[in-house]
Formats: sequence, structure tokens, C-alpha cells
Amino acid sequence: QALNSFTVLQEVYKPQRKYKRQKGAEELLDEESKVHATLLEYGRRYGFSRQAGKTEQAEDKKIALPPGLAAAGKAEPCDEDDLQAAEELRIKTLMTGMAAMATEEGKLTASTVGQIVGLQSDEIKQIVSEYAEKQSELSAEERPERLGAAQQHRRKVASLNKQILQKTKLLEELQAKCADLQAKCTEAKKTLTEVKSYSEKLDKELAALETIESQADSSILQSLRALVAMNENLKSQEQEFKAHCREEMERLQQNIENLKAEAVEDGEEQEPNKIIEQQYKTEKDKLQKIRLLLARRNREIAILQRKIDEVPSRAELTQYQKRFIELYISATHKETKQFFTLYNTLDDKKVYLEKEVNLLNSIHDNFHQ
Repeated sequence: QALNSFTVLQEVYKPQRKYKRQKGAEELLDEESKVHATLLEYGRRYGFSRQAGKTEQAEDKKIALPPGLAAAGKAEPCDEDDLQAAEELRIKTLMTGMAAMATEEGKLTASTVGQIVGLQSDEIKQIVSEYAEKQSELSAEERPERLGAAQQHRRKVASLNKQILQKTKLLEELQAKCADLQAKCTEAKKTLTEVKSYSEKLDKELAALETIESQADSSILQSLRALVAMNENLKSQEQEFKAHCREEMERLQQNIENLKAEAVEDGEEQEPNKIIEQQYKTEKDKLQKIRLLLARRNREIAILQRKIDEVPSRAELTQYQKRFIELYISATHKETKQFFTLYNTLDDKKVYLEKEVNLLNSIHDNFHQ
């Protein structure tokens, strides 16, 4: 399966041609332009080719150069912007002579997609990483003369670091699985211990029952067993009877519902409804008439009550009499008091007049003498 997956992935990730040089395009003369054109046809784009070549050559020859030449090489100026502009112009010039591929070459087929989907995601990741490592190793083996010692060492260190990370992840997964299995094992042991203790308890109870059974009378045990069997049989019959009763009740209710539906459809319930509505209207009219009559009687009763209230009762007459007497006595007393006051005033006036007359008489008598 791993070999099939590797084959499928190699088929999927193989180089795909996206552009094709036109027939009337300008012919390329130098080898570097041909290499760039070929890479552009497959959708790959590498800039600063000359600068990269110089860098690789400098790395390859870094050990052999003397200190003076190395310092001179570092001091050499390099205009990266001009190189980038020239590289972009060169790529545009190469792309003008190309046309997009019209065929379906390089696209995934339905079977390939099905095979990829059928694989597990973990296996796909592992196979991709292995494929990348193998491809990098093969490329390093094919062109060892192009790479410097430092770059080869870096690639080996990166490859070893990747392997260490993979093994570390695998170790962590295995440790997690081991911890999970240990927890499950502990739980299973605990469950087994509980089951064993419960089984021992049941064995003890069975032994006690057997001893009691051996000491008891066999006829009584037989009768008890028969009674227990009869009880179980009666319970089962009772459950069956209840289930049968429920089914019968549901059937009868369904029959009632069906009969009601048929009666409504046939119009048999319309006449009783009409009779009931007519009786309801009649009784409602009677109630309205009775309410009107009651209101009329209440009005008559209120009128008579007011008339009765207009006639004073004996207690009210007694109160009126007492009040009249009190008013009469008060008026008489006031009048008598006024008479007494008038009498006293007139009597005083008489006394003063008599004194005045006596005084005048005495004056008159004295004057004549």
C-alpha cells in the first residue's frame, strides 16, 4: 500500500508543463536562456541567476581563497536593483514567445483523486515527507560537485532534525497511547476486582441457601417452588392480559373515532346540533325577557320605597314633637324673660319719676312759703 501511495503521489506531483514556445518565436542561442525558457514552460521562475551562481561559486571556493582575495571579493559592489530589473525584462522577453497549453496534460484524473482520497491523511503526510527527503537526498547525490561542504552539512543537519522531530512526534503518540492503555488496564483490573468480590459474595449466599435448603423439609421446598413458579406464571399472564386490554381499548377508541367521522360525513349530527342551537336561542330569549321584567319590577319597588320613605314613621313624629316642644319652650322662656326685663325697667322708671315728683313738690312747697 505504501508503494502504491508513493506511486500515486509521484504521479500527482510530477512536473506539469503550462506553457509552450510558439513556432515563430526567436531562437535562443545561449544555454542559460534555454534553461530559463524550459523552467518557465513548467511554471518555475528563478531570479538573479548570475548572482546566485556567483554566490555558489564563492561558497565552493571560500575555503581555498586567501584572506586578501576574500576581502577584495567582499568589497566588490553589486547593484541588486539593476540585476532584478534586467532579470524581469529577460523573463518578459522569454514569455512573449510562449503560449498557454491547450491540452489537459498534467491534470488529475478521477481515479487518481479517488486513490488519494482513499488513503489516510497520516499516511499521506508521512509519504510526502519521505518523498521530499528521498528527493532531496537523490538531488544531493546527483550533484555533489555543485554544492559546497557547508551547504551539504546544513542539508544533512536539516534532514536529521526533521527525522528527530518525526521520531519525537511518534514517541509522544506512542507514550499517549501507552498511558491510555495503562488507564484502561487499571480500570479493567478495578472492574475485575469488583466482579470477583461480587461473585464471591454470591457464592457465599448460595452456600448459605444450600445449607438452609439441606436442613429444611423437602416437601415444603417443593411446595414453595411450585408456588413461586405459579406466581411467575400469574405475573406473565397478568402482563399479557394488560397488553391485550390496552390493544382492545385502542381498537375500540379507533372504532369510535371512525364512527364519529362517518357520522359527520353522513350529516347525522347536523340535526341534533340545529335542535340544540334552537333551544339555546329560545332559552336566551326567555332569559332576556325575564331580565327586562325583573328590571321593571325593580323600578316599581324603588318608586314605592321612595313613597314609603316620604311618610314619617312614629319615631320620626315623636322626634318632631319633641323638637317642636323644645322650640316652643325656648320661645316662651325668651318672651317671659323679656317681660320680666320690661317690668323691672318700668318699675325703675316709676321709682325715678316718683322721686322727681317728690322733689318738684318739695320745691314748689318751699317756693310758696
